[in-house]
Amino acid sequence: MNTTHRVIVIGGGYAGTLAANRLRMRDDVEVTLVNPRPAFVDRIRLHQFVAGTGAATVDYDSMLDDGVRLVVDTATRIDTAARTVRLASTRELDYDYVIYAVGSTGATPSVPGAAEFAVPLAELESAQRLRHELDELRPDAPITVVGGGLTGIEVAAELAERGRRIALVCGGALAPSLSAGSRRYIAKWLSRHGVTVLESVRVAEVRTDTVVFADGTARPSALTIWSAGFAVPELAAASGLRTDDLGRLLTDETLTSVDDDRIVAAGDSAAPSGLPMRMSCQAAAPLGAQAADTVLSRIAGTEPAALDLALVGSCVSLGRHAAVRQFARKDDTALNFQVGGRLAAAYKELACKLGVLKIRREARKPGSLRWVKGGRRVTGPMTAAAPATPTRTASPGR
Repeated sequence: MNTTHRVIVIGGGYAGTLAANRLRMRDDVEVTLVNPRPAFVDRIRLHQFVAGTGAATVDYDSMLDDGVRLVVDTATRIDTAARTVRLASTRELDYDYVIYAVGSTGATPSVPGAAEFAVPLAELESAQRLRHELDELRPDAPITVVGGGLTGIEVAAELAERGRRIALVCGGALAPSLSAGSRRYIAKWLSRHGVTVLESVRVAEVRTDTVVFADGTARPSALTIWSAGFAVPELAAASGLRTDDLGRLLTDETLTSVDDDRIVAAGDSAAPSGLPMRMSCQAAAPLGAQAADTVLSRIAGTEPAALDLALVGSCVSLGRHAAVRQFARKDDTALNFQVGGRLAAAYKELACKLGVLKIRREARKPGSLRWVKGGRRVTGPMTAAAPATPTRTASPGR
């Protein structure tokens, strides 16, 4: 008697889409991908979309294996007792396994006025709003970007290269995850392109046309872009599953939930052993593959492999003609070695293209993804923390 194994993948980003394709390594796995949008969002290009220098969506027809069913809807609850996923449309989907790949979103700022008057850059809808508002602004209107991480730098640089008047506000140092050499290169590029960088400056209030700092000074801002960190959707906690303080699902090293071995996490929303990887496209695809492999191992009755993933650097674009490629040890610690300029820009563009191409290749040939290993060193069993209520504080990664 043939048995069909029903797997629901919640979230159609880099991790979820790749996981859905990889699950098709077995013909007896019925894969349903639940995503709130009908198109794949290439998030690492959202800053380009805002500036009008690139597109940030890809048709799922070119991204998914023919055997993956796409359901355009939002998951609102996972009922682990009934093994159903409840959707916003009131539909319920039965499952044997769930891959939890809801990704990340912009952190809701606690700064007065920021939620009302600043626009985040973590979702397609907010990027669309930013692009519309930019089109309405006069060319010399002052724009403030809050957040000195890689996302803030990229959008500030993209807009500055297009002739916009930009101030980049960093709560601490500029690009704190990078080496001193990379930070100097970025600072010089921004200065040459007229970007005012304010380091170790805290925003105290955002108004319709002004940003007020903690020392009481104010700066005109016709548009304020908020890129100070990321948070995670609250689906796991709302479903009674344990999470870390940011809302990421607590898992063991096979990415399996500490509460239910039929729920496996991937991407930005996973916290293996309470020690999550840096939120990034670089980590998302391997985590998606690992999650799919864990589910396939459980179906086959074999022991899933432990997570083994190395992050060996990052790349930040500076407009269309320059970038910085930061090299790192396998544990994601920045080395004092970087490449800047046009060569790094070409590398960055290649990395962006590969993010989509790897998923497409997995659709054509499930199981094809390989990744750099040897970076994760976790000793001893995970100690499950008490259930945590997810906060909306900023994440340092991207």
